[in-house]
Amino acid sequence: MHDARVVLVGAPLGNIADASARLRRVLETADVVAAEDTRRLSRLARDLEITVAGRVVSYFEGNEERRTPELVQALRDGATVAVVTDGGMPSVSDPGYRLVHAALAEGFPVTSAPGPSAVTTALALSGLPSDRFVFEGFLPRSGSGRRSRLRELAAETRTLVFFEAPHRIVDALADFVAGFGGQREAAVCRELTKTYEEVRRGPLEELAAWAADARPRGEITVVVAGATAGPVEPPSEDEVRAAVAAREEAGESRRDAIAATAREHGLRRREVYELVHRSGQSVTGR
Repeated sequence: MHDARVVLVGAPLGNIADASARLRRVLETADVVAAEDTRRLSRLARDLEITVAGRVVSYFEGNEERRTPELVQALRDGATVAVVTDGGMPSVSDPGYRLVHAALAEGFPVTSAPGPSAVTTALALSGLPSDRFVFEGFLPRSGSGRRSRLRELAAETRTLVFFEAPHRIVDALADFVAGFGGQREAAVCRELTKTYEEVRRGPLEELAAWAADARPRGEITVVVAGATAGPVEPPSEDEVRAAVAAREEAGESRRDAIAATAREHGLRRREVYELVHRSGQSVTGR
């Protein structure tokens, strides 16, 4: 190509037949190909029966900040730099944004060879309203951070789209139930376009129960209906204390009752602990 610019390449999510003719041409002719995983790029090239003639460099979350200046220098030298991730569009919860920002700051053009996106694919398959939506990417990894973010989103009226890791999906869906309510409609989309594609639709409490039993694996996108009522009010201090007391009376230890109440209402355990003990609530001895 020898035309200094950045090209964001939309790679197939899993089905190689989704690769565009333009994707093939860009990968064959770019001077530099910045790949999230160079091994996956090699496999993609083999499957497409093309040769990546340009220089291939790794470009992933761990080295993105350090490698971006090198790619900008390649642009200064007149190179076309293609960015390709493991699947979907670069910059969407994947490497790419830093280079786009840096390239534009220096006046280099940025374009794309558009391709599949798990965000819009899951949204379209979910059966939920798609005229207005918000993409939240990955929620915080920690349980407390995730619950806090979900509390902030509970009153959002637009359809919500999230990415989630398979080893966190069970806990995440439990937190969705606590933060949004068990009857909120949602869809869990797994392995989109791949051989074992699966889309589960239904109320959050049903999806949480399914996930706890099935332990789904693979790439997961969660789509959740927006709120239809007013803002969700946090529970009062008296309601929290009453919930702990009810669980203790049912036979749970105080520690377990506090933990379960915290999960149910999207609160931190420490918050519930302090509320209970500040009130002087009697200890059952369990």
